[in-house]
Amino acid sequence: MIASNLEWLVPELMDVVRLFEGAEEMEIFHEASKEGDLYLNTFQTDGTRSAFCDADTARTPLEEKSLVKRYAKLSLYRLLSARFQKQLPWGSLTGIRPTRLACQEAAKRGDFAPQFRNLGVSEENISLVGRVLAAQEGVRERRAGNCDVFISLPFCPTKCAYCSFITAPIAATRQYLPAYLCALEREIAAAAPLIQNLRSVYIGGGTPFALDAPDLERVLALVASLRANGCEYTVEAGRPDTFTEEKLELCKKYGVTRICINAQSFSDRTLAAIGRKHTAADLYRAFAMAKPYAFSVNCDLIAGLTGESLQEFEGSVDAAAALSPENITVHTLCLKKGAKLKEETARLADGLLSEMIAYSREKLTAAGYEPYYLYRQKYMAGAHENVGWTKPGRACIYNVDVMEETADNLAFGANAVSKRVREEGGTLRIERYGSPKDIPTYIQKIEKIIEDKNKLFA
Repeated sequence: MIASNLEWLVPELMDVVRLFEGAEEMEIFHEASKEGDLYLNTFQTDGTRSAFCDADTARTPLEEKSLVKRYAKLSLYRLLSARFQKQLPWGSLTGIRPTRLACQEAAKRGDFAPQFRNLGVSEENISLVGRVLAAQEGVRERRAGNCDVFISLPFCPTKCAYCSFITAPIAATRQYLPAYLCALEREIAAAAPLIQNLRSVYIGGGTPFALDAPDLERVLALVASLRANGCEYTVEAGRPDTFTEEKLELCKKYGVTRICINAQSFSDRTLAAIGRKHTAADLYRAFAMAKPYAFSVNCDLIAGLTGESLQEFEGSVDAAAALSPENITVHTLCLKKGAKLKEETARLADGLLSEMIAYSREKLTAAGYEPYYLYRQKYMAGAHENVGWTKPGRACIYNVDVMEETADNLAFGANAVSKRVREEGGTLRIERYGSPKDIPTYIQKIEKIIEDKNKLFA
């Protein structure tokens, strides 16, 4: 339990508390104040009083609020880190996008590293952020009118044990598919006039290849009306047990430039444990099927899956690197409410995860990959991160734009979140619109969704 004289800070401080096992049982009282450029934070817990002081200069009221939050969280992190004798890889940073903060700090101070060190970020992660920013050069762009499109197909063959998305087995949701596709057609057609400079299109899920070929073609045809400039075009094909030559041929026919093969693991034991209905041999088959079409390929892996050993994870990284896709994304397991695995796992061993992540960084760097985007999530095991790795010159524009929030995002379908990104008076402003999560409600409310999105982007 935590109480503060600034009530709006409590959820932010709780994000720090959750990083330390056992801290949620503590009673913590916090008081924040400010004297000139000094940010003062005092905590009382277990009969002891701890005070922390940091200095910084704010230029706007919004920046002032951001600094109050930053130093309150840092002060609490210092307290709990000393109490539990534990340093975390990202220190007091709990935000989703460390690289965006790094860019802001670099613009303000010329170098983000000193501030990151002050926030308790490890030297390894400071180096990682620097590498990401370097890899984004020539891709990262903030310009009025830039836009990306996302299309949600929340259908999967089965639901994986780690998944907290709204997706359900397509056998249970197929009845909604005709009406869902009609709603998508309405939504996309209505939004077409809002698009200016289209940077990329991404069809995700779910597992888009879970759709039968005629239904998949219907979605691919929708994009053709938007993508006159031949921009990057990604389909998250998904699991290998959904791959067919016909679906790959359709992707090529409609101009898809990238596909994702969501391996997660190359261990048959792990795949069975998370509820996958395919084997590692099927993964190799999917890569072989896709090769003649010359797509750029991304392969997803997850560190920390059910009972997986360090050796098994290392084997998956080695297998992915040997297949040599243009991108490899290494996720850290995120235990969210709604995932079956969340009910079975309280907290994963941080030491093992750290070894897994360290191995992936070393192996992929040696194989010629560079980290080009990263993001974090709440309830992420070990307080680590997800990192996308790319071969030189093969970074995915969509991933950079979305993770750095440098362009508008027009998102279509159930549980799709659209974003309008703009600067006002030197301050970044992001407005969001989330469509209903469940499929029937999305279909029912499609006209209201269209109206609301037109207001947001008009």
